[in-house]
Amino acid sequence: MTSEQALALLGGSKTVEKPFSKYNTMGVAEKEAAIKVIESGNLSAFIARHGEFFNGGENVKGFERECETFFNVKHAITVNSWTSGLIVAVGAIDIEPGDEIIVSPWTMSASATAILHWNAIPVFADIEENTFCLDPKSIEANITPYTKAIMVVDIFGQSANMLEIMEIAKRHNLKIISDTAQAPGAIYNGRHAGTIGDIGGFSLNYHKHIHTGEGGVIVTNDDGLAEKCRLIRNHAEAILEDRPEADLTNMVGYNFRLGEIECAIGREQLKKLPSLIKKRQDAALKLNDGLKDLKGLQIPRVEPNSTHVYYVYSMILDIEETGVQKEKIAEALRAEGMAAISTKYVNVHQLPIFQNKIAYGSKGFPWSADFCKRDVSYEKGICPIAENLQETSYLGFGMCQFDLDDQDLKNIISAFQKVWANLDRLK
Repeated sequence: MTSEQALALLGGSKTVEKPFSKYNTMGVAEKEAAIKVIESGNLSAFIARHGEFFNGGENVKGFERECETFFNVKHAITVNSWTSGLIVAVGAIDIEPGDEIIVSPWTMSASATAILHWNAIPVFADIEENTFCLDPKSIEANITPYTKAIMVVDIFGQSANMLEIMEIAKRHNLKIISDTAQAPGAIYNGRHAGTIGDIGGFSLNYHKHIHTGEGGVIVTNDDGLAEKCRLIRNHAEAILEDRPEADLTNMVGYNFRLGEIECAIGREQLKKLPSLIKKRQDAALKLNDGLKDLKGLQIPRVEPNSTHVYYVYSMILDIEETGVQKEKIAEALRAEGMAAISTKYVNVHQLPIFQNKIAYGSKGFPWSADFCKRDVSYEKGICPIAENLQETSYLGFGMCQFDLDDQDLKNIISAFQKVWANLDRLK
């Protein structure tokens, strides 16, 4: 066997010799938009009182109207992070301390901590192996008399099974919050992911499809929810002084406002989203074609009537077929130059905050409070599919990190094929 054929892990030559170019969506238009705002001297027009600037300035309002058009929703509300957006959304649905919200374990921790923020209790349901999104059957099994809502996470770039989840929510009178941080522009049954439930939204964090550095966009078709979101975003407690008839539920306000520079950049970024998604989808199709015949490797599955925008190129290994543990395969791929290969995502229910049930203070609050109506378990085993993926079979490539050209894609495919040709030597 020549050095070119031998695994780099075993002394051969690397397949991917040149690092992939960093994904960068910023250009001249964004620079000019930011400069225009800076030169105006008006970096934020928000004022925490009723009037013209309660909802921000020209670019905040302009970006929100353009998001409403793009995502085909009645209301878009910008926030200074998607974590802020989730906190706002949970508060807007009139959650009460001790209420339970079902959420995925296979997500970024903010999906669950936004629930804790309002002293509500996260309940973790399991995920579907093929999509990594919440399993409707597990949602149903976790509903109790105390369940108030379902937080649906559209993970890795495609929508969860919203038809079944919406039916469950309707039957049990539950609200749906869609955490579509990783899937802006993905389509489900002809509608944008994130817009199908009661309230949802997208992340504008720097490593997403489009970004403003930090930021987020809440979307909803419900006038009442939109108004509550705008209030919580901008010091609700101060705004309602002259509205004695107002509902004060969760009107603890914050400065969760996004500035004029970020929104000016966002307006330019939004124009690029369709082309950026198309490029990512084209790259994924080429990877699919090159990897589909490797034994024991399941490439990303796209559900019927859905599109995938490939924040992560997610794969599943059948260890019985490969005969090699996933950590060893990942080690070999990294040695070939595939630095962005991961074998784990996160199981949020196994983080220390939930294993120890310590959040606010040191006494187990909110779980220890009188308003917490039952002992919710976060023990290992409550989400067996998510846990098994983490431990034995998940393999991911962080497409979000790179701007991949045709040669990069050929090198990635070659690296996989080379490792698979040498599986016997990795055993």
